[in-house]
Amino acid sequence: MITAAELAAALPHVLAAPKTDAPIISLCLRPAFGARVFPDRIAMTRAEGIPGERWATLPWSRLEDGSPDPRIQVSLLPSRVMDLVWRDKSMPHPGDPIVADLDMSVANLPVGTLIQAGTAVLRVSDLPNNGCAKWKVRYGADAMAWVVADPALRLRGVLCSVEVDGEVTMADRLQVLR
Repeated sequence: MITAAELAAALPHVLAAPKTDAPIISLCLRPAFGARVFPDRIAMTRAEGIPGERWATLPWSRLEDGSPDPRIQVSLLPSRVMDLVWRDKSMPHPGDPIVADLDMSVANLPVGTLIQAGTAVLRVSDLPNNGCAKWKVRYGADAMAWVVADPALRLRGVLCSVEVDGEVTMADRLQVLR
């Protein structure tokens, strides 16, 4: 597992990620806990989030009426962070539906920012992606502490709602809409 010193040394590289026009490194569906499917394209809708994803049936955040919270429909992970922490490929992929080489800091993606993902448009949520206990188990205590140390950097990535239905493919690039 990666050490705190290695993570600290890598921070300038992580923070130098593109501000927009970000290549997509991987697409992932999580149909159930621990399950990962890596398609070439993902459909996204306002009503269903990502059809086939567990968001609709097993969300970690719900609205007062019990329905899934749309602010967590899609999570994005910076690829430079994933490359650092996911060294042991026998451990599960982090599971974020979109991994891209994008600066996901608050300075670059303030709450409410729109991101073009293929023909879909996503909105950056006000809910932070702080990771979970599984992140610590899979990638180590140092990796967990690092991704949450400075919330403004959003090293664990961002959560988004789907604002415009569409489809994202591996050939697409994420475009920040200013």
